[in-house]
Amino acid sequence: MRQRLHPLTPLLKGAKLVAFAAVAVSWQGLRDLGLLHWIAAMAAILVAAVVVSAVVWLVTGYEVVGRELRVHEGLISRRTRTIPLERVQAIDVVRPLLARVFGLAELRLEVIGASKTEAPLAYLTVAGAANLRSHLIGLSTGVPHAPAADADVAGVFTVVNQRLLQAQLLTPQAIAVPVGLAFVAWQASLDPTWTLIGAASTITAFLGVFQVPVRRVLDEWDFAIGTDAAALRVRQGLLNKRSQTVPPRRVQGLKVTWPLLWRSPGWARARIDVAGYAGNGEEQLRAGTLVPVAPSAKALAVAAGILGTAVHGTVTAPPLDAGALPVAGPPRRARWLAPLAWSRIGFAVTDAVVAVREGVLTRELVAVPLVRVQSVRVTQGPLQRALDLATVHVDTAGRLHAVGRHRATADAYALADLVAARSRAARRAAARPKVSLRKPPRPLNQPQTNS
Repeated sequence: MRQRLHPLTPLLKGAKLVAFAAVAVSWQGLRDLGLLHWIAAMAAILVAAVVVSAVVWLVTGYEVVGRELRVHEGLISRRTRTIPLERVQAIDVVRPLLARVFGLAELRLEVIGASKTEAPLAYLTVAGAANLRSHLIGLSTGVPHAPAADADVAGVFTVVNQRLLQAQLLTPQAIAVPVGLAFVAWQASLDPTWTLIGAASTITAFLGVFQVPVRRVLDEWDFAIGTDAAALRVRQGLLNKRSQTVPPRRVQGLKVTWPLLWRSPGWARARIDVAGYAGNGEEQLRAGTLVPVAPSAKALAVAAGILGTAVHGTVTAPPLDAGALPVAGPPRRARWLAPLAWSRIGFAVTDAVVAVREGVLTRELVAVPLVRVQSVRVTQGPLQRALDLATVHVDTAGRLHAVGRHRATADAYALADLVAARSRAARRAAARPKVSLRKPPRPLNQPQTNS
């Protein structure tokens, strides 16, 4: 049966458009219009936005038919979007600040191959969004999935908020802010006619550089990852609360990063790659966080556990050690193409994963389960041909790929053959049905016969 979104949806969407309009007008527009005219313009925009959103709300609805989610919309030209649930990679419940005031939430479906989030259902009640998410996950995975209470979620990692704040202060963007403030003070001392609007505009421009660490603090505050019976559960956010549910088989790989300024305190961060997450850079930034910041040993331990779930497709899988892989480096002649990085480049293949290590200032470890490998390529540029070197590319369905640079040519082709063979074996093992060796119990009404 077709259902509508919450009746307060037009008001919330209208308020969002007013916020966008206020940002677009900026300080210069406020000075030109004056305070009273600026307030009147914002009020007119709010009324118009609420009216348009109300008309859209009246003709928008959704329903679940079989293993499909259908979203109906359009006033003059009617349109129905059909989303096969077996293609759903992750389902998120997002609670923006204004929606939290009214007890509402937004449901987002991430579908592989989509250029943007499919069918964002904004807004539903929090309980309605949680129930719908559990129902859709059960249909997409074929396993019944009830909404998990906090007691049913096994904790894997919880961020220390104080460490998160300290880590974001140790970033190039944060260090650039004092430079910007010093520039504003210097400019004001040289030019006495510099107005408050000019100073505010300059400070706003410099603060734009600082938006990445600020956004990370806001998005990753109270970050916690756990597991229930069927999926990984991620909760995070200070102003906008986000609850992410990812089935283990959707994880395409992970990356552990050691930034230069974090190596002295011994910190690292980790991310997972989930195929199908669409959106701009901001959405990608918050979608795949696994460990915002933690001691290196802890980050590797969490990565090992999640890597085990990705390889075996179950949250009860044993962990795989992401920090003790048999990494082999390139030949010494690779230093002519990567004089600083060649000693840090490494490539490893096991029965379960393929991993790449590299980086000078920012060090990285990328691990991809063999069962998620889509293709293997060997490329060779003109300088590499002169040095008898080649690069091995291991591609997945997501955006994270394992790239082994500057291998000896014969070694590169041998590694490509090895990865291809082991990935085929891993997929066959994953598709093989689990057959019990025990005899089935004899029905009670069937007489026993002697053979």
